[in-house]
Amino acid sequence: MGGTETKAVLVDASGAVLAQRRGTTPPPSLDTVEQVLDLACSLVTELSSRVAPTAVGLVVPGIVDESRGVAVFSANLGWSDVPFASLLGARLGMPVAFGHDVRAGALAEQQLGAARDADDAVFLPVGTGISAAYVQAGRLHAGGGYAGEIGQVPVGGARLEAVASAAAISRSYQERTGIPVAGSADVAQRVAAGDPVATAVWDEAVDALGSALIWITALLAPEVVVVGGGLSQAGPMLFDPLTRRLDADWNLARAPRIVPAALGDRAGSLGAALLAAELVNHNHGEEGE
Repeated sequence: MGGTETKAVLVDASGAVLAQRRGTTPPPSLDTVEQVLDLACSLVTELSSRVAPTAVGLVVPGIVDESRGVAVFSANLGWSDVPFASLLGARLGMPVAFGHDVRAGALAEQQLGAARDADDAVFLPVGTGISAAYVQAGRLHAGGGYAGEIGQVPVGGARLEAVASAAAISRSYQERTGIPVAGSADVAQRVAAGDPVATAVWDEAVDALGSALIWITALLAPEVVVVGGGLSQAGPMLFDPLTRRLDADWNLARAPRIVPAALGDRAGSLGAALLAAELVNHNHGEEGE
């Protein structure tokens, strides 16, 4: 469940996608939680018409405490301390794994996507906002639900996601020119066409992201950084300068490979399915004991 759209997949034990559905995430309101539960149940029902699932995974943005199955806080969706795992489990009558959308995406990219050959990887989706997740030796680092909020780190007097997110890029261009744009992809096209304002906005965003990559590398030393979200669709226009920045400013022997996400906007939903599979396997293991 993202801030604007919700994606759902039905997968088999091998991880193959059998079916998928999409829906619009409910906007913040007094009954957002009920609407979210209604939407989740509706998507599960649609997917269950083909094969009955044995478990469901639900992942959401914001501060998430996976160990308790609780959505601690979401500024964008307007909830706090919601026990989604138990609420959805009661409605569906089956086990529910609950997690964070970006951490679930990191798990999917590490097991199924662009970081399959790495034990230690960072997933950095850059879309409406910016967050990150770290997989170390195949295990997610959650920090009690607070890890990965790098979009809130100050960069040059502003928060990182206020400078470098896809939303910030389009907003900054519009503010400087008064020209409406469809999104960061539109700004990227203007960069390719030689628009000097678009180029300045783009360079500032890439420079801020480059700084974030240097912090991440210095602290975590990942083998690979997987960049996802809408901005990753810019291809070499994004990845070439990011790699050059890291090469220029990080002089230690090991620097991570910076690669585009392989799973696209399905990473979170595939990660939710992996969490559900882990829950089933764990339950079976306990029964075996």
